[in-house]
Amino acid sequence: MITLKRILPITILLGGLVMTSCVSNKKYTALDSQYRTLGEAYQKSQMELTESRAKVKSLEDQLEYERKNNASLKEAYAKLQGTLDKSISQNSQGNVNIAKLVDEINASNKYIQHLVNTKNKSDSLNVVLTNNLTRSLSREELKDVNVQVLKGVVYISLADNMLYNSGSYEVSEKAGETLSKIAKIIQDYKDYEVLIEGNTDSDPISKPNIRNNWDLSALRASSVVQALQNTYGVDPKRLTAGGRGEYNPLADNSTLSGKARNRRTQIIITPKLDQFMELIDKAPDAEQSSIN
Repeated sequence: MITLKRILPITILLGGLVMTSCVSNKKYTALDSQYRTLGEAYQKSQMELTESRAKVKSLEDQLEYERKNNASLKEAYAKLQGTLDKSISQNSQGNVNIAKLVDEINASNKYIQHLVNTKNKSDSLNVVLTNNLTRSLSREELKDVNVQVLKGVVYISLADNMLYNSGSYEVSEKAGETLSKIAKIIQDYKDYEVLIEGNTDSDPISKPNIRNNWDLSALRASSVVQALQNTYGVDPKRLTAGGRGEYNPLADNSTLSGKARNRRTQIIITPKLDQFMELIDKAPDAEQSSIN
């Protein structure tokens, strides 16, 4: 039989346990709530940490990219700087070359101008010489005489049918009027040298007393020289006879018209050096010629 003395301690103990149990549940609930809050905070922190790590990784990747890009830019800059330096060097050399080229162009222009002036002077000289040598002839007389001046030398060209019979080297009677005109030109300048030059076509000559075209051209020139001397009183010391045969053609010998041009006698009148210089002094300047 349980006595009161025994029940009382048990009751007190049970009461204490109940009271202890009530206090623990409250703490547990509070702790659990706190735990949940901390857990949520932890999860949030973990998510933020993950996001931060992702951002850090992205920033690190971007930094690496920028570093590489910076290296590329530095390399490109170095190349551009090298190109610029080279360009500046070449430009400096180019300036030197351009300056040299300008000097050469200026020198060439001066030389060209000199040639133009010389050509104008030469043309003026030719005009003076032609006028001087043909002033004894009338307009009608000049129609039968072809006078050309080249480099201060007068060329008077006469077709063979004006001077000789076909295949002959003797001067014909009808050539007298033509030769008299030539003699007027020659006598007008008594100190000029006169060369009579015979030319033929390529057809071979068939005469018993003439071996070839060399002979024919030389004989024709000699006949003109003797006519000028004996008939028109030209000093023979001024005269020279020469033959060039078929070897100085003006045209193709394959045509009749070409052969006709090649069969000719040229009378070449050349002033001596001192006379030539006098003519140069008389030659007008290009500006004066253009004004006249």
